[in-house]
Amino acid sequence: MSSNRESREPDNHDIQVIKRQLGRTPRDVHAIAHRCPCGEVDVVETPPRLSDGTPFPTFFYATCPRLTGAISTLESSGLMSEMNERLASDISLQGEYYSAHIDYMAAREALGMAVPEVQGISAGGMPERVKCLHSLIAHSLAAGEGVNTLGDQALAKLPVWWNEQPCSQLFLSERE
Repeated sequence: MSSNRESREPDNHDIQVIKRQLGRTPRDVHAIAHRCPCGEVDVVETPPRLSDGTPFPTFFYATCPRLTGAISTLESSGLMSEMNERLASDISLQGEYYSAHIDYMAAREALGMAVPEVQGISAGGMPERVKCLHSLIAHSLAAGEGVNTLGDQALAKLPVWWNEQPCSQLFLSERE
């Protein structure tokens, strides 16, 4: 399945929301890759080289603290071990995961920034293992269903993170 990317440049409101989500000034946000159902940013695109010169392979970066908290809980559940076992023995899943790896790198490379230090590197352990559900889920949210099978499966296991005091309620005063 093809990706559903509809990223856009962040506006001042988005940057302020991301700053509060992260508890710090965001570094080099290139675009908003996905919005939470509550309407606020939950995944951003970050260039492969930060403005200070640091290589940064994590192109899709989850910012919403409710989302990242839910993912951290999922990581501690043992899901990554189960996914790694399946990945080791399922040739079809290996092919799908490799395709997700290629998609991730292609999205980052579309920025046209040559960064040799991250060439051939995607995120989350792709394509050989699962080591970070944050990266896989951020990729699934940004790319759309069907692009990252393991990211989609992990995303489906998350609770409805935006229902209990969504970020949009935390930042209402900034909209007024």
